[in-house]
Amino acid sequence: MTTKFDRKVEDLGNVVALEHVNIRVPDQRIATLFYITGLGLTRDPYLVTGVENMWVNVGRSQFHLPTGKVQILRGRVGLVFPDQKALRRSLARVAADLKNTKFAVAPGRGFLDVVCPWGNKIRCYQANGKYGPTNLGMVYVMFNVPMGTARGIARFYEKILGAPAKLRRIENAPAAQIDVGNHQTLIFRETKGRMAKYDGHHFQLYVSNFSGPYAGLIEQGLITEESDQHQYRFQDIIDPENGEQLFTIEHEIRSMTHPLYGRPLINRNPGQTNFAYVPGQDSRAWATSIGG
Repeated sequence: MTTKFDRKVEDLGNVVALEHVNIRVPDQRIATLFYITGLGLTRDPYLVTGVENMWVNVGRSQFHLPTGKVQILRGRVGLVFPDQKALRRSLARVAADLKNTKFAVAPGRGFLDVVCPWGNKIRCYQANGKYGPTNLGMVYVMFNVPMGTARGIARFYEKILGAPAKLRRIENAPAAQIDVGNHQTLIFRETKGRMAKYDGHHFQLYVSNFSGPYAGLIEQGLITEESDQHQYRFQDIIDPENGEQLFTIEHEIRSMTHPLYGRPLINRNPGQTNFAYVPGQDSRAWATSIGG
C-alpha cells in the first residue's frame, strides 16, 4: 500500500495546550475597554467575575488580568481573529477613551500590531489557514531572550518538558520555536541589548506526562511552587547540558486531570448589537474548516 500522508505532521509532544497568559493590570475599567470592547474578546461569565481579576476568553485560551502593579510581557502575544477589518473598527472606537495611555495600533504586512494601554504588545492576524482551523485564538507567545540562548532553550523544552523544538530564524534573528499544542507555539527570539527585568508575569501549559517533567525539574532544583495535586510551577529555563540559567519566566504546569482542562469557553460575536440584533448570532466559533 502506498503511503499518501506525512503522519509525523500530526504528532504532538508532551505539552498539549497553551491555556493562558497572566499579566497584572492596574485598572479593570481600562482593561475592559481594551480587551473586551476594543479587541472584541469575551469576559468569562462563570469564573472570577469580581473587580480584583478578569479572565478574558480568546478561542480556547485566555488572558488572566489580576489587578495590581503593571506587568509587561517581554515580547508579544500572537492572536488570530476572524475579521481584521471589524477588529480595526472596534479598536478605533476605543481610541479616544484610551488616548492618555500607551494604546497604539499599527498595520503591518498581513497583521495588525496593537499595544495595550500599559505597553503589552499583541500582534493580530487574519484567520487564513496559516494556523490550521483557528478562527479565533492565542497561537503563540514570543519572548525576547539574550543572544546565544536559543539552542539551550530548545534543549530544555525537549529534554525536560518533552516538547518538540526547532531552531529557526524569526525576524532576522535566531530563535527557538516550541510546539505547545495544536497550532500553538512558544517562541524565544534572541535579541541584542539589555533585557528588561522580569516582573512576575506567567503563562500556563497543560501536559500529558505530568510526573516526568516534574522529576527533571526537581532534580535540577527548579520547582518554585507545589500548587496542588494537579499543578506545580517553575521559573528558570536552564541548559540541560551545563545547568546555565538562560531565561526566567514563570510556567504554571497543569495535568490533563486538572478540573479545568478542556473546559468549554464562551466566545461572543462582538458584531452583535442591541440596535441591529440577529437571533442566533450571539456567539462565534473559535475554529473553522480550512478546506477538504
